[in-house]
Amino acid sequence: MTPNNRLGVSGFLTRAFIQSPLTPLILLTSFVLGLIALVALPREEEPQISVPMVDILVTADGLKADDAVRLVTEPLETIVKAINGVEHVYSNTDDDRVLVTARFFVGTSQDDAILRVHEKVRANYDRIPLGIPEPLIVGRGIDDVAITTLTLVPKPGAQHYGDNALYHLAESLQVELAKLDDVGLTYIVGGRPDQIRVEPVPERLALYGVTLSELVAKVRDANRSFFAGRVREQGQSLAVAAGQTLLGVPDIGLLLLTTRDGRPVYVRDVANVVVDAKPIERRAWHMAEADDGGFTRVPAVTLALAKRAGANAVVLSERILARLEVLKGHVLPADVDVVVTRNYGETANEKANELLFHLGLATISIVLLVGLTIGWRAGAVVLVVIPVTILLTLFASWLLGYTINRVSLFALIFSIGILVDDAIVVIENIARHWSMDDGRSRISAAVDAVAEVGNPTIFATLTVVAALLPMLFVSGLMGPYMSPIPANASAAMVLSFFVAVIVTPWLMVRLSGQRGGHTDQGDHGGWLGRSYEAVAQPVIATRRRALFFLLAVGVATFLSLVLFATKSVTVKLLPFDDKSEIQVVVDLVPGASLEDTDRVLAAAAERLQELDELSSIQAYAGTAAPFNFNGLVRHSYLRSGAHQGDLQVNLAPKEERKRTSHDIALHARQLLQDLPVPEGTVMKVVEVPPGPPVLATLLAEIYGVDAEQRRAVAREVREIFRAVPYIVDVDVGFREGTPQLRIAIDQDNLEYHKVEQRDVYDTISTYLGGVAVGYSHKGGGRHPVEISVALPKNDLSITQAALSTPVPANALPGERGVVELGDVVTISREEASPTVFRRNGRPAEMVTAELAGAYEAPIYGMIAAQALIESRDWGALPKPEVRFHGQPDGEAGPVLLWDGEWEVTYVTFRDMGAAFAVALLGIYVLVVAQFRSFTLPLVILTPVPLTLIGIMIGHWLMGAPFSATSMIGFIALAGIIVRNSILLVDFIQERRTGDVPLRQVLLEAGAIRFKPILLTALAAMIGAAVILADPIFQGLAISLLFGLLSSTLLTVLVIPAVYVALRDDRRGDFVK
Repeated sequence: MTPNNRLGVSGFLTRAFIQSPLTPLILLTSFVLGLIALVALPREEEPQISVPMVDILVTADGLKADDAVRLVTEPLETIVKAINGVEHVYSNTDDDRVLVTARFFVGTSQDDAILRVHEKVRANYDRIPLGIPEPLIVGRGIDDVAITTLTLVPKPGAQHYGDNALYHLAESLQVELAKLDDVGLTYIVGGRPDQIRVEPVPERLALYGVTLSELVAKVRDANRSFFAGRVREQGQSLAVAAGQTLLGVPDIGLLLLTTRDGRPVYVRDVANVVVDAKPIERRAWHMAEADDGGFTRVPAVTLALAKRAGANAVVLSERILARLEVLKGHVLPADVDVVVTRNYGETANEKANELLFHLGLATISIVLLVGLTIGWRAGAVVLVVIPVTILLTLFASWLLGYTINRVSLFALIFSIGILVDDAIVVIENIARHWSMDDGRSRISAAVDAVAEVGNPTIFATLTVVAALLPMLFVSGLMGPYMSPIPANASAAMVLSFFVAVIVTPWLMVRLSGQRGGHTDQGDHGGWLGRSYEAVAQPVIATRRRALFFLLAVGVATFLSLVLFATKSVTVKLLPFDDKSEIQVVVDLVPGASLEDTDRVLAAAAERLQELDELSSIQAYAGTAAPFNFNGLVRHSYLRSGAHQGDLQVNLAPKEERKRTSHDIALHARQLLQDLPVPEGTVMKVVEVPPGPPVLATLLAEIYGVDAEQRRAVAREVREIFRAVPYIVDVDVGFREGTPQLRIAIDQDNLEYHKVEQRDVYDTISTYLGGVAVGYSHKGGGRHPVEISVALPKNDLSITQAALSTPVPANALPGERGVVELGDVVTISREEASPTVFRRNGRPAEMVTAELAGAYEAPIYGMIAAQALIESRDWGALPKPEVRFHGQPDGEAGPVLLWDGEWEVTYVTFRDMGAAFAVALLGIYVLVVAQFRSFTLPLVILTPVPLTLIGIMIGHWLMGAPFSATSMIGFIALAGIIVRNSILLVDFIQERRTGDVPLRQVLLEAGAIRFKPILLTALAAMIGAAVILADPIFQGLAISLLFGLLSSTLLTVLVIPAVYVALRDDRRGDFVK
């Protein structure tokens, strides 16, 4: 038996547990802990990336945009930028309105972010200018994204349901569903609540001399009810309620306003009292396929439900739908249908189940591989080892706070081929030692076998961990998105080592017969070893041949990189995923009516009916569709202008369509390309981004000396973008020529008629904006109805009738006259100020675009645009300086800064490159520690670049872009390949003595270690093969599959060739 001092950690653990009764208990405990974690881990489709964004909304009445920047925006930016954890401060300033957004570093707690902003703003209230009201601070985070949206639509034949009736049904449904545990933010999109509206008629007001302020005061006072106090009566203390609320139209219409010539004047004499939907400038409708094959349009209201932080999206969505079934026929009438238009819980569960199936498929494939190559007993051992390691990894993932999502499951699938490596090496070596038949007992031989490969196995495992762990420190949005891969894979590797040296030998002994292993293999690697010798002999026959082989491999590696230069292999952060929805975002020119927006949406929806994969469409005019993570970053929930609209396009389930959502989006863009729309309309097809969302795929920020220069350069850049065929959906961040009316006081007439300015402004505000005066209480559990003094939507215009509205002329004491509004005001038409966008305190203009067609990564759009920028005649404008990262220090001239997906790509690949360098350094240190040599680790690291040959050829053959996941595969391969190199070099060093020729040692070591090296590579390739069809992780699969194929076959040849090239002893020459 191996002496104790040579057992090492691995041999010691094996000897301690190979006959211990604790081993089956450890096995059982591992299963139980893993199953608990599998049930307890929340399931999500994508990792939860916490990017807290806190909006500060300020009303700045009367301020032009430029003035608001100086008075409001700049002080707020200064305050917010000083908050700990704020990464960027964005601001959008319009006339009368300021929005400042604080974007915190990734991973900051949403609650902490909101509290910090509140605290800092409140501590600086003294810096808020005079006349500016208290800011509204609203925080939005990943947990506010709705996981389920329910669209209420009337069934065929139920035309009596308008959007107001549907709105109140949605309110009732919202209350019921909010009672469920773990339901977070809920909100309603579309629809209008009921309203009792007092609609003043200016001519009648003028006829009776009644002002709007008198009308509002009368209705408000008549609807007053309050607690007056308590009285004592007959020994009791009774509460006293004074007043009453108005019950309906008759009560309001018969309110006495004044008398005219001895006749009473009632509210109904000067106004129309109606019960109708609130005249909100928004509209929502649903379009779905009818029984006759066509599409019908019906009014709709959507209820969006988000989950609380840490809640299980799958479980919650199931509870929501189950509760919905209970409410049908009770809260929801039979003639109203509820369409589930978003169910992230279902999609997350489908993805998780699909990946768990792939996990099982990979496990069975690896078991069959081991069973066929080593033996059925070894296959049975692997059948136990893999599930145990995976379940333990899930338990570790649960402790680390991760969830079951596509990335964490891909980490397990990708690592399954690696984690079985330790077991395969141990199994194969135990089988080899048993097949020696040298008189040792099975237990003694097993301990010796584990001890023999123990130290290199430990270091080999640590090299893979060293390769993966630095990726945990990737910054930016991609950091938390990718973090489950290094965390779970590293945990799997460490746990797999302990399983390999504790459980595997125990199982091998229990499952083996009286004789072990494969006696036909002996100590020479079998037919695989003989095949290896036949190939390797010519390569290392002479030093010249070895050098020539190494040179050829180096040239092949370099040539593989040429595929980048020729664009045969493109680079992209992440490819598009196959999602269940796409979106069409429409922006008409500001000032367009809601009806115009609705007509454009209807025309676009009609075109999209040609999509075979269409399930349904929801249109939202004057409001935004329920936002997803993309909408969270793009602030789509703030879209509320009458000129703005969204189409939510829901696709058929994946199994019912042949095309991916990206292909459908490309087709949708073609269908909408020549759609007749009003001039200035911008229409964009927006896909759910694969991974971290950005404001736009291609985003150019234009900095300059002043606003005129910035906008002039932005217009030129917009035209440059439009000149590139694969740059689409081009837009700028500002709108010019937005018309508006200004009502100004004629000061001379005001003084002549003895009218107060306040009365004029109050009349204008009430007439155009309306005034809510209270609620009519219905009782019986019914929702109170708002009472408002407001004009109907059709009368909201400045006409002669409107200008006849009475205004009180009581500037002097005792005066009680009235004059017409038109006598004291003037009306002019002007242009609103363009929006002023600022980032981190620097004003900029944005030019946004997407890429579709020949190239879909921003780098290629940037290259094409850069060429056009250089060749363009800029005339009087200075040519902008182009920057790829970091805002300019000054504003001496125009600067174009690339942002958007490029910024995330730059940060990701920069950090991953640094992680790769750290990984190589860590691996080098580990190998130096093992072999106590500074030069030998360089030999071991030599095969790392060889992976590029297979990786590049694989991406080229598959037509796939080199993505961030491809880079993850490349980094992981460094650990895997070095692991194989360590096993080979350790064997070479062990067999080298002064008497044996170097070439004989190299061939013997290669022949014996080729089988376990090939098996571990095949196991990892199997794990990669099952995820080859996934669009996002295809790059990772290609890197592992083709990279392992090339590097494994070359490693067992390159390392012997390096030995011969550097340390040739000129003995054992094979050339006759």
